[in-house]
Amino acid sequence: MELRKKILNLIEHDAKLSTKTMAVILDEDEEKIAATIKKMEKEKVILGYNTVTNWEKMGDDGVTAMIDVKVVPEREVGFNRVAERICRFPEVRCVYLMSGTYDLSVVVEGDTMKDVAWFVSHKLSTLEQVQSTTTHFILKRYKQDNFIFEEPHEDKRLVVSP
Repeated sequence: MELRKKILNLIEHDAKLSTKTMAVILDEDEEKIAATIKKMEKEKVILGYNTVTNWEKMGDDGVTAMIDVKVVPEREVGFNRVAERICRFPEVRCVYLMSGTYDLSVVVEGDTMKDVAWFVSHKLSTLEQVQSTTTHFILKRYKQDNFIFEEPHEDKRLVVSP
């Protein structure tokens, strides 16, 4: 695997790794690692560094929804223009072009279900290209970006056999 991919794999699993640690793991020169990362940032291969947070442990009761959106593609730009417009809404976390029944999958966050419903009815569904939406509220997160939110509970029931 080329060096750039090896570095990206390390960063994706732990963005706090120092270039020194990465150099040891990859058996490379630290300056080469640092220069490669800087180049990937400049080329927009690395767009940023995020933290995966378990907001439930902080008492945050926010709501996340996945919205399936059926749109009318535009001549010569397809789905790009409407997707770019949807990306600009501050409530929107992710936008994906999908295969299947719906064209776009949009991940939205709000303080309450009512906030998400208001976003869908007043902002998203009013866009000219949007034909229909289906909203799925996320009830519980088990795993996100390779991080498991809770370790499996040990079964503490007594074994009863006939």
